[in-house]
Amino acid sequence: METIQPLLAKAQQASVAVRTLPDAQKKALLLQLADVLVEHTSNIIAANKKDLDRMADEDPKKDRLLLTETRIRDLAGSLKDIAALPDPADVLLLERTLPNGLQVQKKSVPLGVVGVIYESRPNVTVDVAALCIRSGNGCVLRGGSDAFDTNTILVQLIQQTLRAFGVDENAVQLLPTDRNLVNELLNAVKYVDIIIPRGSEQLIEFVRANSKVPVIETGAGVCHTYIEKTADLEKGAAIVTNAKVSRPSVCNSLDTVLIDEAVAAPFLALLAPQLKQYEVEIFADEISYPLLQQLQYPYLTAAQPEDFGREFLSLKCSVKVVPGPDAALAHIRQYSSKHSEAIISNDPEISERFLNEVDAAAVYLNASTRFTDGGVFGLGAEIGISTQKLHARGPFALEKLVTEKWIIHGSGQVR
Repeated sequence: METIQPLLAKAQQASVAVRTLPDAQKKALLLQLADVLVEHTSNIIAANKKDLDRMADEDPKKDRLLLTETRIRDLAGSLKDIAALPDPADVLLLERTLPNGLQVQKKSVPLGVVGVIYESRPNVTVDVAALCIRSGNGCVLRGGSDAFDTNTILVQLIQQTLRAFGVDENAVQLLPTDRNLVNELLNAVKYVDIIIPRGSEQLIEFVRANSKVPVIETGAGVCHTYIEKTADLEKGAAIVTNAKVSRPSVCNSLDTVLIDEAVAAPFLALLAPQLKQYEVEIFADEISYPLLQQLQYPYLTAAQPEDFGREFLSLKCSVKVVPGPDAALAHIRQYSSKHSEAIISNDPEISERFLNEVDAAAVYLNASTRFTDGGVFGLGAEIGISTQKLHARGPFALEKLVTEKWIIHGSGQVR
């Protein structure tokens, strides 16, 4: 394909059909789509296997690519959750009458056409389509070539459901994976209202540097957990283990453990056996390395400077011992990607200082960073976790897929 302009033009035209779809029909459409996904589970898994077979087993993106019966049921469940949420569009935000008699209203309206560029995450295909339909937007999806077969069948099922409800199927489109066409999407200011990159830091940097269409970043997650000296160490070890191993390939998983030097030895004695069960490779600094050696931790590597500020996306993490809260906060300031950060502490003053000072989309006290998720936060699903500060921050979900429109009623007023 030499150009995607005809596809983008169709998406813009079809977005009108979604924008004008009655609320009850948008809900019914998503509920129907949930049933369609479950009914076609075997077909989706078969397509997904084709993608998985092309990917190396050691590739950390493989877990992100994988769809199982459970994950497909979870996707269907998220569709039902999104259907149950209130439509964020066409909400009256402000109303007043000016002294000259003009009646002024401000309403929320859909963004228009949402473009999403993403890698190895077929669940994004369903989540984005559902969130856009619910909020009255069209969407163009540019997934990675490694998930092409999975994304293709998912979009086919979405378009099948749109047709069943009399909605133009071009409202949800899967674009070709040809890299030469990405720049065309990034410059399609006539047809696309916003671009959202979701994936590696390299992808996000490329989109930010090359897009003329406004961009909302969903950034990489370099996530820290700081074990402060007053922490419940058993609770802290359980939290760190969960944050690292429950799903290491996602952006809210733990990358670096910061440990107050006053509790480094007893904390590592509790943590090491738990991480050992999952064969987590630890990149340890000069203080934690000998402590872990004494514990005979088998998956141990001396940390290099580049192991801090690194998003591992696998069963690996770095460990650094710090003299206290000042050093922990300074380390996070230097290396954080401003996604999710946590402190384990029983000191109210230090805890509040951490929660107030750390510049991140989500900050946690005595809990795992794995909770940073649109579905978990009651938002139904998310397009990604925004690490920037304009328009959306944190889970970029249904409530942020709208903008504002001013509507003015007059009776002949001139200025």
